[in-house]
Amino acid sequence: MNPAAPSAQIPRAAREEAGPASPPAPGEGHPHGEAGPGPLWALIPGDLDSPTGGYRYDRRILAGLTALGWRVRYCPLDASFPLPTPAALAEAGRVLAAIPDGGLVLVDGLAYGAMPDLAEAEGRRLRLVALVHHPLALETGLSPERAAALRHSEIRALAQARLILVTSPFTARLLTGAEGWGVAPDWVRVVQPGVEPVLAPGGGSPHPDGGQAVSPALGNGGQAVSSALGRGSGITMISGGLPPTPRPLRLLCVASLTPRKGHDLLLRALAGLSASPWHLDCIGSLDLDPAWARELFRWRDTWGLAERVSFHGPLAAEDLGRHYGAADLFVLPSRFEGYGMVCAEALAHGLPILTTRAGALVDTVPPEAGLLVPPDDLPALQEALRRLLTDEALRRRLTAGARAAALRLPTWEQSASAFSAALMVL
Repeated sequence: MNPAAPSAQIPRAAREEAGPASPPAPGEGHPHGEAGPGPLWALIPGDLDSPTGGYRYDRRILAGLTALGWRVRYCPLDASFPLPTPAALAEAGRVLAAIPDGGLVLVDGLAYGAMPDLAEAEGRRLRLVALVHHPLALETGLSPERAAALRHSEIRALAQARLILVTSPFTARLLTGAEGWGVAPDWVRVVQPGVEPVLAPGGGSPHPDGGQAVSPALGNGGQAVSSALGRGSGITMISGGLPPTPRPLRLLCVASLTPRKGHDLLLRALAGLSASPWHLDCIGSLDLDPAWARELFRWRDTWGLAERVSFHGPLAAEDLGRHYGAADLFVLPSRFEGYGMVCAEALAHGLPILTTRAGALVDTVPPEAGLLVPPDDLPALQEALRRLLTDEALRRRLTAGARAAALRLPTWEQSASAFSAALMVL
C-alpha cells in the first residue's frame, strides 16, 4: 500500500453485501465538500471482508455512508493489531501523516486502542474518531498483565478522540462508568448495528405472493414446516395424509471459533442431553484461532457428537439466511459481547434465543425473546437447553417475543444515517 495515497475503494464483498450506493440528490451536500459530506478516512486493520460481526458492521456502515454521499477513503492497516508489530505501527503512522490537516479519521477500535503514541501525536492535527466494538482488555484468554497493558493503552488513545462511537449502550456505560476507561459521556455516541428486515409487520416472513413464508425443516426427509404450526414445534409434515412425525430440533450457533464464544461449554452441555432429538449447526470462521478450532473438533468427536454437531465454517449471506430460516433455536454461550449482532439477526428471523448475561447481551436480547444464563455456568446452560428442547410452549412463547422484538430493530440504512449524523457534528 502507498501510504501517501490511501485507497478510496471499499472491498468488493462490502459493496455487494450492502448493494449499490445511491448518489446524493442534486443540490445536497455539506460544507466539508462539494460532492456531499466527507471526506472520511477509515482506518481498519486486517481484511475488511472477514466474516465476523465487527467487520460486517464496518462494511455495512462504510457502504451506507458512501450511499449517503460521504467520500470514504478506506485505508487498510496491518492484521497484527491489536498486538501490532513495529512495522505495523510505522505503517499506520505513515497513513495518518499522509492525511491533510483537519482530516476526519475513523479508526476501528481493534487498532485505535493499540496506537496511543500515534493518537497523541496526531490528535491535535486530525479529527480522530474511535469506533469501539468492545474494549480490547476484555477479550477472553488474556493474561492479567496483557489485559492491564491494553487497558492503559486504550485509555491513553481514547483521551485523544474527538468522538467515540460504540455499538451498544452497555459499551457506552462501560467506558464512561466510575471504574471504566475515563471517557466523558459527552464524547460517546451509540450506533447499534442494523439488520436486514426478515419478518413482515404481522409477524411472518415477507413472501413474494403476499402470503407467509414457509420455514424449511431439515431432517427426516420431510416437507417444509408450515408457518401455521409455528417455529420450534419440532413437527415435520409429511405427504400422503400421514400424521405429523417428530424431528430433531435444529439448533444454530453463529460465531467464530474462538474461546470467547463459548463453543466448548455448548458442546459439554449438549453431550449430557443426547437423549433429546436435536442437531447443532455451528457457522463461523475456523481460522481466527486454529488451535482452538482443532480442540473443539476433538471434543466433539470424543464426546460422541460427530453425527449431531456440524461445523460449517463461514457461509455466504444467502446460505447463512437459509440456516437462520431452518433453525428452531439460536444458541450463543458467549463469555463477552460488545453487542451480539448474531443475536439481533436471530431476532430478525423470529428465533427464540439461549445466550448468556455477558456484556451487552442483556440489552440485545429482551427477556420475552430468550433465556439468559450466567456466562461460564455449565449447569445453568445445560438446564436451559433441556427446558428449551423439551418445552414446546416455552419455545412458542419466546418465538412470539422474538418476532415482536424484531420489529423494533434498526435497519442498516437507519444505522448508517445515525452514524452519519454523529460524524456531521465534528
